[in-house]
This record gives sequence, structure tokens and C-alpha cells, in this order.
Amino acid sequence: MSKGFAYTVKRIRFDENYEPSNNTRLTTNFANLARGEQRRENLRKAIKMIDNSFNTLATWDNPNNDRYSVELEIVHVDIDVEGTGDNFPTIEILKTYIVDHKTNQRIEGIVGNNFSSYVRDYDFSVLLLNHNKGKDQFSVPENYGELHGNMFKDFVSSDAYQQNFNKLPVICLSVSDNKTYYRTANTHPVLGTEYEPNEPSLTEQYFKKMGMEVRYFMPPNSVAPYAFYFYGDLLNDYTNLELISTLSTMETFQKIYRPEIYNANAFAGEVFKPSLRHQDYSLTQVVYDREERSRLAVEQGKWAEEHFIKPYGELLKKWSSSYA
Repeated sequence: MSKGFAYTVKRIRFDENYEPSNNTRLTTNFANLARGEQRRENLRKAIKMIDNSFNTLATWDNPNNDRYSVELEIVHVDIDVEGTGDNFPTIEILKTYIVDHKTNQRIEGIVGNNFSSYVRDYDFSVLLLNHNKGKDQFSVPENYGELHGNMFKDFVSSDAYQQNFNKLPVICLSVSDNKTYYRTANTHPVLGTEYEPNEPSLTEQYFKKMGMEVRYFMPPNSVAPYAFYFYGDLLNDYTNLELISTLSTMETFQKIYRPEIYNANAFAGEVFKPSLRHQDYSLTQVVYDREERSRLAVEQGKWAEEHFIKPYGELLKKWSSSYA
């Protein structure tokens, strides 16, 4: 049960006609694609890539590789801290649906997938940077990520979440480019070969504050492992089609955004050290501005500080410390 904040859930269809709302973080994967002269072409190509990826993984009873397509909804979550009707955009995640063209069914997929948060921008691009400015040794501030983590857990246990979604979220991200990953003997028919990192990344620690565990898998047709953040039992709480819907969606985004890792021309070996300086990779035909994304993360973090952290600071601090 949520501990007091009111949440509003809005859903927007993600297709070739999608246009980001004013409250959407512009660094978000889907928002970045939907801008500029080639926006419609970008979106069309990305959606086609997702469908192709899905059918390549769901091979059973699918002789022509065209049985399924994936539909996506952007789930936009607003928080009302004081119950006054003043909302702040907290997170955006994606909900997948699987369309089975053989049976004419529309099957629920997984919620989560992509993860977008203004408060996370503040934590990583304002708070963390300021904390380490002028220091030789990198460190994280005390209680780093706790407010964000408690807010996320509060949303997942809220009535708004229960009324909208029937399973807990799974978030799929890229691996950290400053860690080393080791192949294990464990394999899954959809998610593929499991890898384990040499040590926890900062992102891993951050998601742990959100109550989420992580496992790393490299799917059969992929060249590098992905990080899957989840509650419960990742391999048994979700069907194969649900897992494929997440995988095909996020594999497409990562090929576009991190081609050095996910569209590389060589497969990850038994020991894998991801690098964004890797040269041997292929580009997708989808246009994306990575430099703008880095700059906007700082701007969005400062915006969150101005419109959320400062106005509600004391109230949020008090709420977060009593949340546990």
C-alpha cells in the first residue's frame, strides 16, 4: 500500500505519429527519436526493428517470421506530493503488448522496459557531480538514491499501479562500460547466456535502493549482455512472450543508442569488457544525437532541482526517512 503520495498514470501510444509531451524528458529513448525532420521515418524504422527482433526470438509455430508485432505505450507517471493537485512528472516507462496475427489476440506484455526519471537526472547529473567536484577520489553522497528509490517503491505499491498493471515491472538497460562481465554456465531459452559482473556498478546500487535485483543475460542473437532489473523471480514470473517483448524493444533502442556495444561486429566472449570507444560496429539507419542527450541530462537535473527538490525538500526528506 502506498504511503501517502497520489499518482496519476497516463498512457500515450508509441507509433510513427508519436510526439513527445511537454512533460517528457527529452533524453528519453523514444522522445529523442521523435524529433527533427526524420522523426516519422525514425519511428517507423525503430518499430520495424522491434517486430523483426521479436519474430527472430519467437521462432516456434512462426515459419515465415511474421506471426507477431509489438505495440508500445508510454506510461507517464505524475506525483502529487501535498495532495493539492500540483503534479510533478516522476517517471516514464514503457508497456509492451504482443499482437499475435495467427490467433488475432492482443497479449499483455511487460511494463518497465525503458526507465526515465527527472529525479534520477538530478541525482546523477547535479547532486553526484557537485559532490565530486574538485575531489581526487570518487564517492557518493550519504543516503544517495534513497529518496528516488523510496518514491519508486511507493509507486509500485500504490493503488494507481495495482489498478493499471497486473505484474511487477522489469527494466532492461545496457551494461556498464567500466565493469567486466564473466560468462556463466547458466542459460535460458529466451534470455540466453547469463553473465556476472566483477563488482556492482553505481547503477546497480541505485536500482537496489528501488528494491530491484539485477541479472545479466546475452540473448541468442545478441552480441553483448543486457542488465535486467526486476522484483521476484525474473525467469519464472514472466512468460517467454512477455520476456521477448521486453528484449526486442530494448535491444532495438540499445542498437540505436549504443551501437559500439550492441551493434558490434564481434560477439562478447567469456570475459567481456564493454567499451563505447570500440570502433568495429555497424550503425542503424535511425538518426540519434548522443551529445545532445548528455547536455540535456544536466539541464533536466537542474530543472528537477528547481521544481521538485527545492520546493518539497524538507517534506520529501522527512517522508523518505520514515518510509522504511
